[in-house]
Amino acid sequence: MNIRTLIPAILLAVAASGCATWEGMSARERSAAIGAGVGGVAGAVVTDGGVLGTVGGAAIGGVIGDQIGKHKN
Repeated sequence: MNIRTLIPAILLAVAASGCATWEGMSARERSAAIGAGVGGVAGAVVTDGGVLGTVGGAAIGGVIGDQIGKHKN
């Protein structure tokens, strides 16, 4: 893994999470947002910063987070 890939991915995830308004979101929406962030970072790390891997990871992570959030109260 390249450190030049990891640092921008982490900064992007932190910046995106800072833009979210958590108070107005349901548990399902929060889980989807967290899943998308984690998936995007994981996809970037696995594909060494590839755009397709980052976007694909974010999409898959968002779907998984959405499904997990569906079962939260």
